[in-house]
Amino acid sequence: MTIGYWCVLVAALLPYVFTLVAKSGGRYNNYSPREYLEKQEGFRKRAHWAQLNGFEAFPPFAAAVIIAHLAGTAQGTIDMLAMSFIGIRVVYGALYLANVAVLRSVVWMAGVAVVVALFATAP
Repeated sequence: MTIGYWCVLVAALLPYVFTLVAKSGGRYNNYSPREYLEKQEGFRKRAHWAQLNGFEAFPPFAAAVIIAHLAGTAQGTIDMLAMSFIGIRVVYGALYLANVAVLRSVVWMAGVAVVVALFATAP
């Protein structure tokens, strides 16, 4: 497997890190987990939002990596962009937890730019 494909797996699993943070406080209720998460406050609430955004960001990223591979984009380019996306998403999540909204939005846009770059580099 290529580094780009491994990054797709990491991107698929990364939201669950924020899920664990969101569910780490108080008495978790597995009978109504969505209700429990909506009642969280502070950084745990933001961790929940970060997980949701991670699930939203995953499909376009995964599609971009796969399409870049199929289109014959240079493997080094795919790998570099895919690793950049993972780094960006980690920083994005940390900024979400820290409640740094403006910088978080800038980092989010960088993630979108990486996805667009993956599509744009296809020959």
